[in-house]
Amino acid sequence: MKRSFFLLSACLLFSALAGAQAQSKYMTKTGRVSFFSATPIEDIEAKSQQTAAILDFGTSQLAFSVPIKSFVFRRTLMQEHFNENYMESDKFPKATFTGRFVGFDAATLATAGPHNVPVEGDLTLHGVTHHIQVPASVELKGGQLLAFATFPVASADYNIEIPLLVRNNIAKVVTVRVALSCDPVAGAVGAATAPR
Repeated sequence: MKRSFFLLSACLLFSALAGAQAQSKYMTKTGRVSFFSATPIEDIEAKSQQTAAILDFGTSQLAFSVPIKSFVFRRTLMQEHFNENYMESDKFPKATFTGRFVGFDAATLATAGPHNVPVEGDLTLHGVTHHIQVPASVELKGGQLLAFATFPVASADYNIEIPLLVRNNIAKVVTVRVALSCDPVAGAVGAATAPR
């Protein structure tokens, strides 16, 4: 009887560990990224729901990629200027981030509620890459991993030129918001790489 109980306990423990390992990696292809800037003439806001992302708590790595042309503005003219004049999206079609969670114990995800975690890595935008540090939060809820981050991006840091005529009407720094709802990737192994 004791031996059967021991074997059953060992099998359950092994299954739980295997399940936890299989669910250390999460991904989405429909993550949301938005940016906002307050200007004297008109506030500018754009949103994309085509962000591909992968978060791997087994290796503490994460990566995301967002097509520049997927950003939708309230006004079509703004969207055209954004793609043609500022972001040159035909030449630089994607923004990417590859990085890692800093000092985060994946076992913390078992505790309910959002958990703050610093993230650091390389943000590539308009063909320019900068190493950045970003405060983020992650939460495991209903089998999905929810991840959020808000951080500033200065257009000058990424060689995004604002025409002189409108330079005083456009914010030099925009606030970027990332909101991801990721599903577990069962049985996936290896490090996170930038989604295509």
